[in-house]
Amino acid sequence: MLTRACFADIIYKFGEERQSRRIAKAIVLARTEGAIRTTTRLAEIVRRVASAGWRGKGIDPATRTFQALRIHVNDELSQLDRGLAAAERLLAPGGRLVVISFHSLEDRRVKSFLRLRQGLGPGRSRHALPALPSERNPSFEVLTRKPIRPSASEIASNPKARSARLRIAVRTAAPAWEEGIPS
Repeated sequence: MLTRACFADIIYKFGEERQSRRIAKAIVLARTEGAIRTTTRLAEIVRRVASAGWRGKGIDPATRTFQALRIHVNDELSQLDRGLAAAERLLAPGGRLVVISFHSLEDRRVKSFLRLRQGLGPGRSRHALPALPSERNPSFEVLTRKPIRPSASEIASNPKARSARLRIAVRTAAPAWEEGIPS
């Protein structure tokens, strides 16, 4: 059984929830009264402590908590990392990698992977000494410097599309890189 600190860390890290400690405390307290057997019950617990100003409109306060638990249980970020590395190995030169992400954690991973594989490396301070040129040739050429976001009309017809981000890159002829993906 997860402790309050574990719950809080998961909710903060994967849900990017600022009230993670309060939510975790409420979940652990509710578990002392009995098992939480339904998502409705969990959502009620979260809403009680994280619903400041929420009146049933907009994004439900429990969304980030459910996202965090789903990402943790399914190991989604590691799956994404493995998928990106596999695409790099499997795509033929000229093949396109098209990735749609639905939250900032995924998008940040995709952006970092493509930046690194384009030969740009992690963001550096403008005051730092120049980096040594990479010994590797770029394995991708990024076509979308910024992610493509859904239009207002697309969001109106499909509200779930509001958080989607699309990034596109083309595989170069350079060999796939060997090491893993930075977190």
